[in-house]
This record gives sequence, structure tokens and C-alpha cells, in this order.
Amino acid sequence: MTELLYDYTMPGGAHWSFRLRRGTALRLTDLEGGANVGMLFYNPEEKLERYNAPDTLKGQHTFKLTRGNCLYSDMGRVFASIVDDSFGWHDTVCGNLDDARLLEKYGEHNYQQYRNDWTLSGHASFLTELAKYGLGERDLAANLNLFSKVVTDDNGQLRFDAGAARAGAQITLRFEMDTLVVMHTCPHPLNPASDYPRKPVRVEMLTAAPVAKDDYCLNFRPENARAFENNRLYHLGL
Repeated sequence: MTELLYDYTMPGGAHWSFRLRRGTALRLTDLEGGANVGMLFYNPEEKLERYNAPDTLKGQHTFKLTRGNCLYSDMGRVFASIVDDSFGWHDTVCGNLDDARLLEKYGEHNYQQYRNDWTLSGHASFLTELAKYGLGERDLAANLNLFSKVVTDDNGQLRFDAGAARAGAQITLRFEMDTLVVMHTCPHPLNPASDYPRKPVRVEMLTAAPVAKDDYCLNFRPENARAFENNRLYHLGL
């Protein structure tokens, strides 16, 4: 990574969206430990193309996401590559905390009464941001949950691993095509915390070096190379 383009501390329980260009990178830092970053990706030129969790996982023979993994679209292209990761395990199967579960776990904290201390669900946060681009509930897909690790217990049930949280953990995504990024810092749906966790995340946008033939993500899996070739063909037509 080279030049820092933008630096922002995103508070916990918030949402945001922006367009990242091909050849830029996004570095996220869990400042206090225990953050969750819900994230979705769309092609800003054709929003029907979006992040595809099943293809991302089965194409790379993995359940977790970490350095080397690419984030596939449903057109077989790469939105972004994970070029750096000190956390080591990011969830992409557990989805979002919805309003009903939010109320059940944390009680009602509306804006009228609590102002900036109100509580938001990841589901509502995504919908708020998607509405800015003419998208809605039918456009939701299985999302990433960065900085959240889930494991299975002896009965095969998924369990949130709160012990994995670490202040200063970072992940860097390099964008391989122009991408509409939609994100929130609301709690993971399996987080057992009794109080609504408000964990800030540092958001840095940077320029990225061109992808070389020996690039780690490009060569991490044979499927990644094929997806990068799909990107190359796509950009020939732009």
C-alpha cells in the first residue's frame, strides 16, 4: 500500500457506504477489540452483481476468510482480495442481527429517547444505506462479519468466540474492480454480550500497487486466477 487517501474513525453501532475504485485498498482496524464490521459489495455500474458468499467459500475450499482469500461476485469476478490480515478468521455465514433479535437481547433504545446512544441492528443499517442507491430488502445477500470468529461446539452448533477479540487487529482489502461498499459496525448476531457493544473501527483508504504475476492472492487458489481473468475480460469491455 502506498498513499493514504482518507482516514476516519467509524463509531460502533453505525453504518456507512462509499464507492471504492479499482486499484485502491481499505484497511480496517479494530481499535479496542471486539468490533464487528458487517459488509456487503455491489457493482456500482450494475447493482444486480453483488458479493456471493457460497461461491467465495466453496471456490476457495474454506469456511473462514483470511489473507489470500478473494471475495467473489455472483458473476465469478473478484470484488476485493484480502492482502493483509492480523486477525486470521472472519465470518461470512452468520448473517445479521435483525430488529427482533436486537430488541430481545438489548431492549428498546430508540433515537427519540436516547439520541446518539440509540441501538441499531445490522439489518436496519444495511437497508438504510442501500436505500441511498435505490436498493432494498430483496437486494440483501449473505454478508461478511469482519473481526468476528465463530466455531462449532460438540453438537455442531455455531458459537461466537469472544476470546478472539484483540485491540489493534487489522485487515486490508485491495479492490480489483470498482465496488460499492456497504458496511456497519453493529453487533454480530451471535455475540453473547449483555450490553450493546459499541466498538469503533478505524477506516483507512489507500492506493494499492498493481497486481503482479506472483501476487499472493492471485495464486492462493487456482479458482482465484480464473476469477482474476474474468475481471480482466470485464475491464476490456469498459
